[in-house]
Amino acid sequence: MQKACLECGEKIVGRVDKKFCSDYCRNAYHNNLNKDSKNMLRNVNNRLRKNYRILEECNPGEKTTTTKNRLLSKGFNFDYITSIYTTKSGKVYYFVYDQGYLPLDNGVYALVKRT
Repeated sequence: MQKACLECGEKIVGRVDKKFCSDYCRNAYHNNLNKDSKNMLRNVNNRLRKNYRILEECNPGEKTTTTKNRLLSKGFNFDYITSIYTTKSGKVYYFVYDQGYLPLDNGVYALVKRT
């Protein structure tokens, strides 16, 4: 019984349980299989990284304030966060990894770093 490579269809020589004729075909097969989900993940991760860099740049210490316009002008996207923390008093902090922000009044944001 002859088996064919799942990627290119070439004849497989070697072990009985082989599915691919080469490492190239094995990698190409799995890359094509996961291509759509990987693009979506890559885009979300890139967006999170950009938000993180912006928060880190605006908050070099532990705590500071900034404006919504300053964050937006740097390209910050408020739709991408990694977690939400609600304090006992009801304040809601939004975090991108360990960098967070708290919406205050009049478009001002408190920036914090979780330790």
